[in-house]
Amino acid sequence: MKAFDTRYKLLADMYQDEYFPDFLVDKVKAEIQKVIILLESGEIQTEVIQKKLDEAVWAINDLQAEFDKNGSEIETVARDSIGETVKYILEWFGIPIDIEEAVRERDW
Repeated sequence: MKAFDTRYKLLADMYQDEYFPDFLVDKVKAEIQKVIILLESGEIQTEVIQKKLDEAVWAINDLQAEFDKNGSEIETVARDSIGETVKYILEWFGIPIDIEEAVRERDW
């Protein structure tokens, strides 16, 4: 089992941009961390990992209304930050899932 890179700051661009409320970025991060926990457990089956990614993306999709209520939205910076974070995680663990496939359920 491999631990995730503790030096990597998840969603760094979103945290640095005041447009995104930190408490909502924390919610996005919590969903992504569920994927990390699965990968740290040693899971390597791409179907299982993709299912967990889909679940995380659905949960992030569900946060859009809350972002809107707080004067924000999941837009270009957020999409890029989420995509870069997921890509880094998959590469760190050596998981051969393309980033577009990984976030295929997004509606942002």
